[in-house]
Amino acid sequence: MKFKAILVLAAVSVSTLAFAQEAKKKMGPPEGNAIVGDTYGSAVTSTAESKAISVEKLGKKLKKENKKVENVAVKGKVTDVCEKKGCWLTIQTEDNSQFFVKMKDYAFFVPTALKGKTVVLDGTAERKVTSIDEQKHYAEDAKKPQAEIDAITQPKEEIRFVANGIKVVN
Repeated sequence: MKFKAILVLAAVSVSTLAFAQEAKKKMGPPEGNAIVGDTYGSAVTSTAESKAISVEKLGKKLKKENKKVENVAVKGKVTDVCEKKGCWLTIQTEDNSQFFVKMKDYAFFVPTALKGKTVVLDGTAERKVTSIDEQKHYAEDAKKPQAEIDAITQPKEEIRFVANGIKVVN
């Protein structure tokens, strides 16, 4: 009788582990409509929101303050979100390029519904050189066409933002 109980327990444990692994594989970005007021990660205070600077001002501040600015709030429009997990996004710049946003410590994710929304980001910004491999990795995550991925042949200097919190404002 004890042997049967152990056998059943082992079978249940193995099947639970298998289902957990399968669920992990299918995990994508969180669900949600990203409506005004929604917050992801740490709360974005009303003070931070009211002091949020434009993307253009962030670029100038980064040049002035030697490539890194901590504890800054930036307001901008989301142009893309990682389709796999919602683990990164891009914000539109004045010259119609984008800057890249990662979530601090990979601690939270955002829904793909965030595309096209205006948000306030609270965190740290810096100018960094992004390698060809890293650019290609993110292009693959964004499901860009292979021709666009193959066209990435140079490292590029860009604004990188690590967000503690993100709030939808429009």
